[in-house]
Amino acid sequence: MAQSSKSLADPEIASVAVVANQIDIKAAQLAQQKSTDPSILAFAKTMINDHQSVIDQASALVKKLGVTPKDNYLSKQLSAQAEKTAKILSSKSGKEFDKAYVDNEVAYHKAVIAAVNDKLIPETQNKELKELLQSVAPVLKAHLEHAQMVQQKFSGK
Repeated sequence: MAQSSKSLADPEIASVAVVANQIDIKAAQLAQQKSTDPSILAFAKTMINDHQSVIDQASALVKKLGVTPKDNYLSKQLSAQAEKTAKILSSKSGKEFDKAYVDNEVAYHKAVIAAVNDKLIPETQNKELKELLQSVAPVLKAHLEHAQMVQQKFSGK
């Protein structure tokens, strides 16, 4: 995710948060369809459960605050990149898919962690939205570590 000097308002930040989680859920659902590897399937299940939980929390918060998430350059950029990635992953199968999926998950989580810590949290004005993002940061780090652990299985080492 390319960083931009353009600031995001809270409704735009909420949109980015929801879109980023939806993207990872879709990738995990694809993994559940295409993989037979137990470590990939377990990781994908965790991604679906954890990211759906974040979406549920964000949705409840924006409803409580009366905020409508607003599409923006970053959420559109995320969606466009996710479409390209999904096409690439869909064209693969077997161990080639598993490796591509987990490699993407490592890269994606690194990018999302950087965006959350360096852009979204600093630019968030609403205290509750900021707290939600701050509570999600350690979960994303745990996802990255889990993905890196699974990735080692497919790195040929």
